[in-house]
Amino acid sequence: MSAVMQSQSDQDFLVADLSLAEFGRKEIAIAETEMPGLMALREKHGPEQPLKGARIAGSLHMTIQTAVLIETLTALGADVRWASCNIFSTQDHAAAAIAAGGTPVFAYKGETLEEYWAYTHRIFEWSDGGTPNMILDDGGDATLLVNLGTKAEQDLSVLDNPTSEEEVALFNSIRERLKTQPNWYSKIQANILGVTEETTTGVKRLYQMQKTGELPFPAINVNDSATKSKFDNLYGCRESLVDSIKRATDVMVAGKLAVVLGYGDVGKGSAQSLRGL
Repeated sequence: MSAVMQSQSDQDFLVADLSLAEFGRKEIAIAETEMPGLMALREKHGPEQPLKGARIAGSLHMTIQTAVLIETLTALGADVRWASCNIFSTQDHAAAAIAAGGTPVFAYKGETLEEYWAYTHRIFEWSDGGTPNMILDDGGDATLLVNLGTKAEQDLSVLDNPTSEEEVALFNSIRERLKTQPNWYSKIQANILGVTEETTTGVKRLYQMQKTGELPFPAINVNDSATKSKFDNLYGCRESLVDSIKRATDVMVAGKLAVVLGYGDVGKGSAQSLRGL
């Protein structure tokens, strides 16, 4: 499916099919009943608008559940722009519903690597010319983009030796931006008050940056929090593993011999999920 950039008055977004918004809205309503924590935050703190003034650049899987998070952030006063952190993880009806609701979102299932980095750039571009003051990251790509781009402003040679297809696309996107806006990345980095990171991969990047003195702003390690490691990692994997295997392979799981490598919270949840069948 080919996505088409669409604009309406003072908002901009890119989704695969805006007509999917009604379907997405129905599934968001269902998800809200399963996410009482976020809904309670809206009810308790919505009138106070505690996030008023927050400009959040979000890079997280654009799913129905993420849509509930996005609308919670906006209900609490935040100004949000969003892209997916994976080229294949977007649920197009979720993205359509969020776009129809007025939040700029740039995501569709099956993006190219070039589109992925172009859309990640878009979450840092406010219509009034301003910049975000917070990054909500998953995997560390949004943080990496800003940090590496700032380095490249001073020394383009940091982009000389890509080691993967992904880095080729990233490095090229930074070069193209610097041709027209040579101080774009450092301007954004200077205004970021902090980043939250959800994944082990992203957290490892942040710790490495801290170790070398290159972490440019405060970072919150969400990945190792009790609510993430003891609930999402254990119960989330237990709930989703077998469902994901069946959806991806269309095979019967019962009667199979399964081996789980690793026995942390994710491994425990995975083993329990498989054992249940």
